[in-house]
Amino acid sequence: MSTDTTLEIQSTDIQAKLLARIDEKRDDLAALTSDLLKIPTLNPPGECYLEICEYLEKRLLRHGFDVETVRAYETPGDSEKYPRWNVIARREGRYKGECIHFNSHTDVVEVGRGWTKDPFGGEISEGRVWGRGACDMKGGLAASIIAAEAFIEVCPDFAGAIEISGTADEETGGYGGVAYLAEKGYFTPERVQHVIIPEPLNKDRICLGHRGVWWAEIETFGHIAHGSMPFLGDCAVRHMGAVIAEMEETLFPALYARETAMPVVPEGARHSTMNINSLHGGLAEPEPDFTGFPAAVVPDSARMVIDRRYLIEEKADEVKAEIVGLLERVKSRRDGFEYNMKELWQVSPTMTERDAPVVRTVASAIHAVMDREPAYVVSPGTYDQKHIDRIGRMKNCIAYGPGILDLAHQPDEYIDIDDMVDSAKVMALACQKLLMKDA
Repeated sequence: MSTDTTLEIQSTDIQAKLLARIDEKRDDLAALTSDLLKIPTLNPPGECYLEICEYLEKRLLRHGFDVETVRAYETPGDSEKYPRWNVIARREGRYKGECIHFNSHTDVVEVGRGWTKDPFGGEISEGRVWGRGACDMKGGLAASIIAAEAFIEVCPDFAGAIEISGTADEETGGYGGVAYLAEKGYFTPERVQHVIIPEPLNKDRICLGHRGVWWAEIETFGHIAHGSMPFLGDCAVRHMGAVIAEMEETLFPALYARETAMPVVPEGARHSTMNINSLHGGLAEPEPDFTGFPAAVVPDSARMVIDRRYLIEEKADEVKAEIVGLLERVKSRRDGFEYNMKELWQVSPTMTERDAPVVRTVASAIHAVMDREPAYVVSPGTYDQKHIDRIGRMKNCIAYGPGILDLAHQPDEYIDIDDMVDSAKVMALACQKLLMKDA
């Protein structure tokens, strides 16, 4: 028997043991996900970040990881009441080699209305785990932990290192999480060579990147006056209404006419889009227990926050100039129209090459586990790959994880246990391929 044949048999045997070990951990995987969901890491404002980091620290220490908790001081949202805590765990192999890093965010969005389940109950039923963040993305975090633990148990003599991180604030831009860690050197190509972010893009799809995003606040101005004599004032809300009318007339049709070659999902996100994130004009909202009536005034200010998602074929300065041009058109036609525009944040589109090592490895693992070729997609919204790419200079990065993207941020959010098991198997086989000598 040739050496190559012997190695192939050994690799197949290890693969079978890995898959069997993860099947044995099915109940542990569901319980771990449930435990994570019971920690209400709501963002905003950023609750229970330290609690979930301490939970993950205890779990990973038991499996031989060196664990570090890092607070992202003075990042957006960080305060003594709501500190931005992150956890990073590293398990060194027996031999020198490359590092594979699994990064998951620990924060979840607000609960919202329409739930029939306890959003923080971590209920396990109907082959699913239910709760806010089950799909996005505590199920993916749990799957990566189970995959790493199973790999270490079956392949203790691996080369290189495995890292697992639980990071803050992805839902609000990631500046108190991955961005901060990248700035501190945790995602440099010298430290980490492969990154998998277990976002819920479906278990048989590899996400190569995301569209770009540009947020801005637009404010229109007026002149305050008594509400019974609006002709003595100038209504900022009416000025903002003219802005919205111009958006409906010219901007939204122009955005829809643009389509990208990127494989963005769902289909509607292959066009440029813009969302009016918030709109406010006039008196401030009263306290919930206030029982009085509003004052009669003409509003002298109105503010709108816009969320513009753009394509890899577009440039950020063109995106901004398009909005400025729209506002200038309104100004040219409307007496007394004055405005201010403030850029809030911007992230460029990113897309990893199909032939990148981590892409090829995960694709091979998906085929081995599910006997199908993966689909290659791009996310409609940004996630923490933007910081790993831009700040960390790490191009060999993808999103891959269990869960149905459409369930993210929805009431009665859930994740299928079968999907988590399959994704954990894919992640474990990726570890085998990247960290086992002669695998």
